[in-house]
Amino acid sequence: MAVSSGIIGLPQSGRTTIFQVLTGGKEGAARVGVARIPEPRLKTLAGVIRPQRVVPATASYIDVGASVKGLVADKGIGGQLLSELSSVDALINVVRAFKDDSVPHAEGSLDINRDVANMALELTFSDLALLERRLERLAVSLKGAKPSERPGLLREQQLLVKLKTELENDIPLRELALSPEETRIIAGYQFLTAKPWLIVVNIGEEQLSEAGSLEEELSRRYFRPQCRVTTICGKLEAELAQLDEGAAREMYADFGITEGGVDRVIRLSYELLGLISFFSIASSEVKAWSIRQGTNAVAAAGKIHSDMARGFVRAEVISHGDLVRSGSLAEARKKGLLRLEGKDYLVRDGDVITFLFNV
Repeated sequence: MAVSSGIIGLPQSGRTTIFQVLTGGKEGAARVGVARIPEPRLKTLAGVIRPQRVVPATASYIDVGASVKGLVADKGIGGQLLSELSSVDALINVVRAFKDDSVPHAEGSLDINRDVANMALELTFSDLALLERRLERLAVSLKGAKPSERPGLLREQQLLVKLKTELENDIPLRELALSPEETRIIAGYQFLTAKPWLIVVNIGEEQLSEAGSLEEELSRRYFRPQCRVTTICGKLEAELAQLDEGAAREMYADFGITEGGVDRVIRLSYELLGLISFFSIASSEVKAWSIRQGTNAVAAAGKIHSDMARGFVRAEVISHGDLVRSGSLAEARKKGLLRLEGKDYLVRDGDVITFLFNV
């Protein structure tokens, strides 16, 4: 699946810098880019298989841009901006915490909680506007509906009224426990407050020593099943992106950083979307693939190629850990660690799979 996250934030928040370091883009480059998913298991697999090529899974990021100032008064995001936001799977809200007198804050002062609340309010306004328009159309449709059509329209109307009430009480839709049927009804709307939300606080280098405590404090306030908070020093990450891997590691060590900000942002956005990784080995290539947790074997095969899904016979599966401990596929086979699974098998994180198919 092509997973995409939209990066939003106030002007001068460092939103575009974060986008560039995530995707390796240059200033003035396209607003859509691709990032490699950090996956240390690929390296250990490559040590066992010794393939000619190692291919990580990727995710796309869009520098959407969203300025709350001026839009809140209009009560709703519109046009191209709304279209771009609606198309992504998750939202990354970059919030400024760094000090720079040469770059004034859009609101005149630094206030993380205010900026998060303003962006949340803007997304809520957009969803409320969409709900109100749909409820108006439903009211018209119900007047001329056939008896067989009325139950479905009434269920949808009832659900949308419920969602509207929750939004008016400042409850984003991502926090509601909706039934599978309710989720199905609203799936086509692409409500913005229903999308997983990652709050990325952009700090200055002088704040790096306080990053952990700041993250902990903000997580206590904002942590939810589909909401996470992390910190990143966009300026430092941009500098590190210009160095080779060894020099970058040394600089991270000098700052006492154990996980790079870019890797952390990618990992958290990946987790928020409920994604797992499996690996394929074919034609001297080891490749990582991203799928939703709960995906069955035939759907995972289709991720690689539609022919694999159409002609699926079975899947030969081994866990990453078992394969690495065995030292080779041949040895794992001798030990009976490779198993054959059917199309209904639910793929697990870290599975190494060879799909057998016939078309």
